[in-house]
Amino acid sequence: MKIFKYFFEFIFFYFLLIIFKIMGYENASNFGRKIGTFFGPFVRPEKKILDNLKNSNFGLNEFERKQIIKNMWGNYGRILAEYPFLKKFKNNTFQKYFEIEGKEYLEEIKNNNGKVVFISGHFNNFELMAMQLENSGLNIAAIYRPLNNIFINKIMEKIRLNHICKKQIKKGKSGSRELLQLFKDGYSIALMIDQRVSEGIKSKLFNRHALTTTIPAQFVKKFDVSVVPIYIERKNNIYFKMYVNKPINYDKNITLEEITDGLNKELEKMIRKNPDQWIWSHDRWK
Repeated sequence: MKIFKYFFEFIFFYFLLIIFKIMGYENASNFGRKIGTFFGPFVRPEKKILDNLKNSNFGLNEFERKQIIKNMWGNYGRILAEYPFLKKFKNNTFQKYFEIEGKEYLEEIKNNNGKVVFISGHFNNFELMAMQLENSGLNIAAIYRPLNNIFINKIMEKIRLNHICKKQIKKGKSGSRELLQLFKDGYSIALMIDQRVSEGIKSKLFNRHALTTTIPAQFVKKFDVSVVPIYIERKNNIYFKMYVNKPINYDKNITLEEITDGLNKELEKMIRKNPDQWIWSHDRWK
């Protein structure tokens, strides 16, 4: 039965992509917000999201937290509506919608033929980050988690390969081996550190333990590599600004746990900037 469910979801998803493309970028993004705010509450229980916000000290009361949730679902919808236009972001047709702060750090990495680990989280249109890193002239290998829906996943993999970055690495053991080889071949790594992982370690996020990936810390310990936090912010609904932070260099005696804890602190700073632009619907602290 699940295969039929996935197929009908795929038909609906594909139909929406066609409608969005016909509407044009700005209208599609605004329409996507309406779709997200309407359908979002049916996707995940609101109580769990409210608990996540309350336990992380976001919102002074339930009304404020519900407003964050509403904006979060609206942002979800915008991301969906913006997929048909990733090609235009990739070929710089949409330059007026995107700016980067911290380009000098990217230039320094490129000019020195350096390899770093870029870390971030699922903030607003997170797909644009790896794309812009590659557009800046860097060799990037991005880690992704395949979608459960096999039909939609095929479309998404094609979109990511064509319009995000050329080296897309599936999360998992085989992907880890490929990632290691690409790094040795001169590629920088880009990954999200805000999803719960079974192979991670418990590290505090907003003062509660959350299973967190140790991939960045492992690369730091093994290759003495720098970590570069990046963040993307949605501005005025349809514009984006990506912030590239100064590379973080580590003492050789620092532990895997200390690195991971520190990177979760960086993630907290990003979330605090715009809490309604982060995905609170994941059971991050399970």
